[in-house]
Amino acid sequence: MSLIGSLVGMLGGGQGEGDNLAMVNAVIRMLGNDAPGGGIGGLAAKLQQSGLGGVLDSWVGHGQNLPISPEQVDNVLGADMVAGIARQLGLDNGAVAAQLSQVLPHVVDALTPHGHVPAQGLGDAQQLFDQLGPH
Repeated sequence: MSLIGSLVGMLGGGQGEGDNLAMVNAVIRMLGNDAPGGGIGGLAAKLQQSGLGGVLDSWVGHGQNLPISPEQVDNVLGADMVAGIARQLGLDNGAVAAQLSQVLPHVVDALTPHGHVPAQGLGDAQQLFDQLGPH
């Protein structure tokens, strides 16, 4: 099973598979170089600034991914970004932050197999989908 398929299944809950795929799609678009928040480099900087550098290091490095709480996700990404994703998906902000807290560690881990955030970023969202495999 592809990583995208695994992430969609992990979200489970009361949503349909299409809704879960939409969440994974939103995360991948958020991490692409063309993302409004600066892509994965912007996310890395925000995690560092929020005192969560160790969490980021665990996602990027090899080994166990440390968790991030929905509240930390909301603080790192900002209420506007979480609200934008929530509007896009037709969910409330709390549900989006909770799902992001589950998905972000796995997606960042999968997109940084060499143990570091690439200086040039990860490319556009379509390249990220291609890296994560078919869905």
